[in-house]
Amino acid sequence: MMERIADTSPSPRARITGVVYLLYFLTAVSSEVFVGRGRLVLFDAVNLIADAFYIAVTLLFYYLFRPVNRTLSLLAAIFSLVGCANDVLGLFNLAPYKISSLVFFGPYCLLLGYLIFRSTFLPRILGVLIAFAGLGWLIFLTPLANHLSTYLKVLGFLAELSLMLWLIVKGVNEQRWKEQASPAVE
Repeated sequence: MMERIADTSPSPRARITGVVYLLYFLTAVSSEVFVGRGRLVLFDAVNLIADAFYIAVTLLFYYLFRPVNRTLSLLAAIFSLVGCANDVLGLFNLAPYKISSLVFFGPYCLLLGYLIFRSTFLPRILGVLIAFAGLGWLIFLTPLANHLSTYLKVLGFLAELSLMLWLIVKGVNEQRWKEQASPAVE
């Protein structure tokens, strides 16, 4: 299935990425707001679905940003997939270490922000926002998080929401994506 998506033209692929991103948002928010930790089995099930959507988003982003820089796109995907694996293992109490997934999602967002900023097919401001979200996720791991928690969550939410909505509504500049992709083809 991922090969078929990789073969589609970039704008519909970007919109598919945005829709899957939206599905991730809806399930992740639903687990916290509507289900809650009081119903642990249902909470874990909804979070597992959210993780599956985020894995799909990660793979879609890899294909979308591969023309910008294949190596950094792969590195970003690895960070995200390790973070997702850490979350899934945590759901089943199988994580060997109690590591916050933000250790992985912070660098993922930093790399994704860089790739967006370097791309010619998305607005650079989206890259700046996502990079700031990545910094925010990393700050969340420090004692500063106690004082900045709400602001960091709002920043991350707004950055990722902006990217998701842009992808759904506008997609990417197809001509610029193809121009950037042509030298990347081997």
